[in-house]
Amino acid sequence: MTLIRRLLTAARILALGVLFTLGTGVRAQADPLPSWNEGPAKQAILSFVQATTDPASPTFVPPSERIATFDQDGTLWVSHPVYTQMMYSLERVPALVEANPALAQEEPFKTVMRFLAGDRAAIATLDEKDLAKIAAATLTGMSVEAFNADVKRWISAARDPRWKRPYTELTYLPMQEVLRFLRSSGYQTYIVTGGGQDFVRAYSDGTYGIPPAQVVGSAGATKYGYAKDGEPVLIKEPKLLLHDDGPGKPEAIHLMIGRRPRAAFGNSGGDAQMLEYTKAGEGARLSMIVLHDDARREYAYGPAQGLPATKIGTFPQALYDQAKKQGWVVVSMKDDWKTIFSFE
Repeated sequence: MTLIRRLLTAARILALGVLFTLGTGVRAQADPLPSWNEGPAKQAILSFVQATTDPASPTFVPPSERIATFDQDGTLWVSHPVYTQMMYSLERVPALVEANPALAQEEPFKTVMRFLAGDRAAIATLDEKDLAKIAAATLTGMSVEAFNADVKRWISAARDPRWKRPYTELTYLPMQEVLRFLRSSGYQTYIVTGGGQDFVRAYSDGTYGIPPAQVVGSAGATKYGYAKDGEPVLIKEPKLLLHDDGPGKPEAIHLMIGRRPRAAFGNSGGDAQMLEYTKAGEGARLSMIVLHDDARREYAYGPAQGLPATKIGTFPQALYDQAKKQGWVVVSMKDDWKTIFSFE
């Protein structure tokens, strides 16, 4: 074999080795959504990202316009049987009662104390006005820094009664994969939640990789003032400025983000307007709604598709029909998610 032939052979071998290495690397990283079963829902995500990030695609979206919004409760983590923020507020009531014992005989605080003492059915008797009163008493009256510190303390110690794990471990692995996949594809990911904006901001970065500035939620007023030492502070007041639910979601998206999302993810009637607003835009769009239909691994509720009715994260049949009519992707937890939690 001549020297030239030897060199050419060596080059071919080297090239094949490089291709093999690259090929195995691609295969190892080929599936960005390993917790999703193969099917229309998973393919919709993959196709959407391909269509909006490939420069050769007619529906290519510049990086500056790649916005994806996610509801939190029931979409990114467990919301049953009670919203996590509600549990935080309920568990702050004993401290209020200790400071003002007369509250122990006043509703709704009397009912909350019964609930915390073990009467789990008591909470069902509270209406929206009761919950608003509890929220006003437990989520205001302190500086934003004190509130942030208290939420971080609580969420690091609190445990879900079913799984006996921190609430921050009850995020859905398939949705965490979607968040990472979108970000790796140049998308900015935002939480757009009906929950308290300040509450979610306390843990969003560590839990979802979403910084506080990319959390849009229901927001209360703050008042500028000075602490006893003269330091400037913002005090949380019992006045609602932004109700980020239903039609309030697209309104808040416009106010806080300034761009119509290219992709949006929700799970209940409170997300309907965000999903339809997203889907109505020009070009490639993705609206997905999670159906909780896995009572064994998580919870099952609707009442869409004959599932049990619920007051938390209601998904009525009319919403299911709207999703099908408008081209939203309905995600079945039971059928589309191979794994729900990272600890499974």
